[in-house]
Amino acid sequence: MKNLFLIALLCLALKGWTQKAKQDPAKSKQEVIKSIDSEYDKYTTIAHKIWEFAEVGYKETRSSALLQETLAQAGFTMESGVAGIPTAFVATFGSGKPVIGILGEYDALPGVSQDAVPEVKPVEGRPAGHACGHHLFGTASAAAAIAVKNWLITNNRSGTIRYYGTPAEEGGSGKVYMVREGLFKDVDVVFHWHPGAQNNASAGTSLANKNGKFRFTGIAAHAAVSPERGRSALDGVEAMNDMVNMMREHITPQARIHYVITRGGEAPNVVPAFAEVYYYVRHPKRTEVKDMWERVTRAAQGAALGTDTKVEWEVLGGVYELLPNETLAKVVDANLRYLGGYVLNPEETAFAEKIQKTFTTAPPPLSSTNVVGTMSLLSGGSTDVGDVSWTVPTVGLSTATWVPGTAAHSWQAVAAGGTSIGYKGMILASKALALSMMDAFSNPGLIEAAKKEFSERRGADFTYESLLGNRAPALNYRD
Repeated sequence: MKNLFLIALLCLALKGWTQKAKQDPAKSKQEVIKSIDSEYDKYTTIAHKIWEFAEVGYKETRSSALLQETLAQAGFTMESGVAGIPTAFVATFGSGKPVIGILGEYDALPGVSQDAVPEVKPVEGRPAGHACGHHLFGTASAAAAIAVKNWLITNNRSGTIRYYGTPAEEGGSGKVYMVREGLFKDVDVVFHWHPGAQNNASAGTSLANKNGKFRFTGIAAHAAVSPERGRSALDGVEAMNDMVNMMREHITPQARIHYVITRGGEAPNVVPAFAEVYYYVRHPKRTEVKDMWERVTRAAQGAALGTDTKVEWEVLGGVYELLPNETLAKVVDANLRYLGGYVLNPEETAFAEKIQKTFTTAPPPLSSTNVVGTMSLLSGGSTDVGDVSWTVPTVGLSTATWVPGTAAHSWQAVAAGGTSIGYKGMILASKALALSMMDAFSNPGLIEAAKKEFSERRGADFTYESLLGNRAPALNYRD
């Protein structure tokens, strides 16, 4: 009888434990929201450190180390230096299915140094800046991963969280090498986000992109005494640029081509023996990007022939367009609407008003930080998340981490990203990611539906082929 009594007590305890494990979803979400809010100071400190580091692609040594330390202290196991990239890593918690991935970026942009003030003020000794908000990106994703890890433990749930530390998104295509290495092959769904000037989930695509540097070699000579003995490498660059600019009339309207001359010679009185130009080619379809890139390389060859110089080129980056997943986007949108936006306090409002006075176009109202917009359908930019999205069902969102109306890659974006405006948007993104990850863990049907849509959109005959080919990571592309 005594044993039966003990067994009965044990059964009652297990029943109570099971009921606790199957806690009301709304209550669980509120607890996770509170847990993220309680760590506000911790995560804003991390984000601000990365903002101050301002490390460019593949040079994010301190930024990567800080995020790895944060995740390791939270109980994640770490695999560092993956895919041949010293600053790339994968942090894992849990085991078994489902495997839910979350992306984190942390590279800055060169040439946009800026202090956290509402007027132009570069920071001495800091040549780069987080003009795309990746210090917020990597930190918010880590916060979401840790919050969901704690939720899994509390509710005795199985499954795996995998945080991908992905360097060099800005032109370096870090995620492409990670995809190529098969690091996403067993993942069920992937979540990501991006800083911005408004709050919305994404059910859209982006622009595929291929980029690289064209290096012309000529013969140096005195530009006044013996110019006939020289062959100008800069002439080769300029001739190439002229031909590409004429090509613009004969490409589809959605195409985008940009270039900067990174080396043009050292002195006007010396015929340049070396010159270099850095090109980006974009289009909503990667097939068009491949075709345009071939035409650009032929222009380079023609320019070298016409100027009696030599040209070589190196592909430094290449990314797919995003493959949308509306199934997942609806879940993210619902969670973002459940959370709502945020309101600027008087100090933030004063900062934002000064920032908006520097814009060249009429800005939206400051109250739009508290609005969740409709799901976006197209991004004007490119991202290496595109390659991930063709490998596993992927979804993203954006939150208002900048003053409404701010353009990405601007000093205004760097400035706001170093203030509480950026941090409020970051915490909102972290919550939306965490709640959406919880939905994926809790609802196997959601993952199956996302995979079904993914397969239909991708097509049965799809085979992944990187736009980078077999080249090793371009670890010095920012040099």
